[in-house]
Amino acid sequence: MGSDGKEKDTDDWDNETNRISSATLQDPDIASDSEGRISRQPSQASCYATEDDEDLNIQLGPKLTIREHLEKDKDDESLRRWKEQLLGGVDASAVEENQEPDVKIMSLTILSPGRPDLVLPVPEDGNPKGLWFTLKEGSHYRLRFSIKVSNDIVCGLKYINTVWKTGIKVDSSKQMLGTFSPQVEPYTHEMAEETTPSGIFARGSYSARTKFVDDDNKCYLEINYTFDIQKDWPSSD
Repeated sequence: MGSDGKEKDTDDWDNETNRISSATLQDPDIASDSEGRISRQPSQASCYATEDDEDLNIQLGPKLTIREHLEKDKDDESLRRWKEQLLGGVDASAVEENQEPDVKIMSLTILSPGRPDLVLPVPEDGNPKGLWFTLKEGSHYRLRFSIKVSNDIVCGLKYINTVWKTGIKVDSSKQMLGTFSPQVEPYTHEMAEETTPSGIFARGSYSARTKFVDDDNKCYLEINYTFDIQKDWPSSD
């Protein structure tokens, strides 16, 4: 959502993602938290081959269901512990076969120091009607998402955000959220702090599109909305 007037360097982001994934593969206790915090640490390792993997001609087997993951090599103690860390408390008897992961973004919360938390439910169609929220110019804020994952592991979930003002793209960002196993309770993911731009040219209405996609480029939600940056917070809050 950030609208600081410059486009973030996606090459640097991709390099950081590869570094995090490599570290996690070496030590499953490492959790990526460079871009935010997650309530229960999921694995940052991708379930699919990276470009580096392809260069090494690594042949990956077919994707396994949750039940197959839990049943395979169950007599290997080290693998069992690793799977428990990745999958959490998933009940194999409650998991159906051959289901695709289902990801629902339940809500967006805007956190700003000295302000009440602003909780914005996400409409099912991903299109909030009218002005969704207003931010004060020059203010510090964070975004917090509530994410529900069902059926199967979702690999490499990413947040992609683009912002326009008067039809001109003013911001584009992409951040890795992580790899999540299904669980009853929603995950909470908090983004890094951002600062809204300030000045007469920064004030006004913006349009934005936010997408949540996985390693297969499957889009689970696309939100199209408008927001304002004004000289002060809305008096109604």
